[in-house]
Amino acid sequence: MCGIAGLFDTRGKRDFDRALMQRMNDVQHHRGPDEGGYHFEPGVALAHRRLSIIDLATGQQPLFNEDGSVAVVFNGEIYNFQELVPELEALGHVFHTRSDTEVIVHAWEAWGEDCVQRFRGMFAFALHDRNRDTFFMARDRLAVKPMFYALLADGTLAFGSELKVLMQHPELDRRIDPLAVEEYFALGYVAEPRTIFLGAKKLGPGESLCIRRGQPIPEPKQYWDVRFTLDNDLSLADATAELTERLRESVRLRMIAEVPLGAFLSGGVDSSAVVATMAGLSDEPVNTCSIAFDDPKFNESEFAQKVADRYRTNHFVETVKSDDFDLIDTLAALYDEPYADSSAIPTYRVCQLARKRVTVALSGDGGDESFGGYRRYRMHLMEEKLRAALPMGVRRPVFGLLGRVYPKADWAPRVFRAKTTFQAMARDATEAYFHSVSLLRGDMRHRLFTADFRAKLGGYDALEVFRRHAAAAHTDDPLALIQYLDLKTYLVGDINTKVDRASMAHSLEVREPLMDHKLVEWLATLPSGLKIQGNEGKFLFKKAMEPFLPNDVLYRPKMGFAVPLARWFRGPLKQRVRDAVLGETLAATGIFNRDYLQHLVDAHQSGARDYSSPLWTLLMFEAFVRNNGSMGSDSIDQSVACNGGAVYAA
Repeated sequence: MCGIAGLFDTRGKRDFDRALMQRMNDVQHHRGPDEGGYHFEPGVALAHRRLSIIDLATGQQPLFNEDGSVAVVFNGEIYNFQELVPELEALGHVFHTRSDTEVIVHAWEAWGEDCVQRFRGMFAFALHDRNRDTFFMARDRLAVKPMFYALLADGTLAFGSELKVLMQHPELDRRIDPLAVEEYFALGYVAEPRTIFLGAKKLGPGESLCIRRGQPIPEPKQYWDVRFTLDNDLSLADATAELTERLRESVRLRMIAEVPLGAFLSGGVDSSAVVATMAGLSDEPVNTCSIAFDDPKFNESEFAQKVADRYRTNHFVETVKSDDFDLIDTLAALYDEPYADSSAIPTYRVCQLARKRVTVALSGDGGDESFGGYRRYRMHLMEEKLRAALPMGVRRPVFGLLGRVYPKADWAPRVFRAKTTFQAMARDATEAYFHSVSLLRGDMRHRLFTADFRAKLGGYDALEVFRRHAAAAHTDDPLALIQYLDLKTYLVGDINTKVDRASMAHSLEVREPLMDHKLVEWLATLPSGLKIQGNEGKFLFKKAMEPFLPNDVLYRPKMGFAVPLARWFRGPLKQRVRDAVLGETLAATGIFNRDYLQHLVDAHQSGARDYSSPLWTLLMFEAFVRNNGSMGSDSIDQSVACNGGAVYAA
């Protein structure tokens, strides 16, 4: 795993400042502490930080083709590179390394922009082709690896693995994008393609961008998408057998490394299945790492130990105190833009533990989205049955009224929160699902923001993120639709972002076998009834794993990787939350209604309501603003006319 950065002159061939390029590369040193490399030529500057995993002796970057006319910088792994080498050699290409990086330059020469179709892996790369006067960059299909970029006013395209790389450039437009703020307070992250700054964007999942010098800058091209056909009529027995083989193949590809390798083991179904599969493929004991919590409500280490004992892994456990909140400022700096998933704290700690033992760790991320594991999926399907029984013309006025007047009951399990159910029944499927996953729902965001800031939004609602993806889903199956939405939003903006930054902070490479695109494509052909049956999520996955894992690992209630925010904010962090949320930093932005901020703090700390999630979201936004210096209302874009479409003009 690595960090990449660079500059490309889209108009001419100016020489770039080497000191600037070094600053851009140095700020991501944590992503690749083993080596650093640079390439400069008129109109191009490329930089790379290396974490050596494969071909330790000769895999340095930037890496070139035979005559030096194509140069690439690459972050990630191409797992099928060994299959592509003989195919490219048959076309006349000569390899000088054993690195998967070299496959990229030769694949570009052979297949051009379509080279990405041949790659199986997690990747973000950028290359310059001098002969074609072309710059090309791409991100993997499920956006495991990040790619930030900006087109500056002078025609320079800047890119990097983290937003902090672009922030080193003095010409980056660092005004806050109001629409990004709206998305953040709805979702807990800024959704692709936006960033918190008007001047920077993220390349989306399965997207590439090809720029030819002197020509208009195109929009990114989507080269891959998943299609939920649900038309595979395999029997349960055949489906479990095929799933087991596909999982073995995916795990086997991700065990190729020339450095110590292991796995995260939480005790949940996904990580346990990965470890069990690794054990079946390895002659040596698997290295496994777990985090235990001193609060039993959050601790599932006993289940991780059962799996470790069954497969005789080299198991390492560290206990995290339930008051492990010292990371708040560290996380704000690590994620660069506002990011509100509090499970980033234990994720950071398990990566820290793993790096003491290994350089590469396999994880179980991505399983809930593809196999149907989230509890909210089952709740959504129940609500969909009710919505299907009544037309929208009846549901919206009746349940809309009930949702407004019925008292809120945060203390009750969601199925008994009538207000929440009534609100969901008054919406269509996409809006209802968005409403269910929002950290601050629409009415709360309306009260949170000042009238001036709402005017800057120009009527924009973060629901549009889901609407845009739902229009591309091409399915009317209730489960398939929300799985698709999560694959495009939550998995990318939350899960993959969390794991990439937390692992790279410790120079640890994390590989995700359950996000193999061929596995995801195959699962999308299976009927939804194989994923959720009755109240059992991950039905097929659990059936396939029954020969390999204990029943109490497979069929116990899902616990998650949570931290006790509600208690923190009424106890040890009580004053810190009050100072941050009601202090001058947020007030100076002009974004927030102070009376509503006061309500959130007072109601939570009195015990009247559980506002821990909104307060954490505000706490992380305050830390972002504080880390980035003064950001008064003049730092927020005054005109959002361009924000609904492309930020950049050719």
